[in-house]
Amino acid sequence: MSITAEDVQPLAVDVMCSDDALRVALADGRAISVPLDWFPRLENASAKDRKNWRLIGGGLGIRWEAIDEDVSVENLLRLR
Repeated sequence: MSITAEDVQPLAVDVMCSDDALRVALADGRAISVPLDWFPRLENASAKDRKNWRLIGGGLGIRWEAIDEDVSVENLLRLR
């Protein structure tokens, strides 16, 4: 039995927001970096609120409770 890329679900393991980017480390060793302005709630949030995230769905997504923002890893990989 072989495993294809379609069989692997990307899972977040760490998140970092700078003043201009959202960076997500994945369990498979990849990292995603996207402009913070793609997420206006994150862009307008305080540095303290940006640091207050938690993984949801076992790493399928990220939740920022204070600003009511959810981001899925799958959508980050699809954005261009």
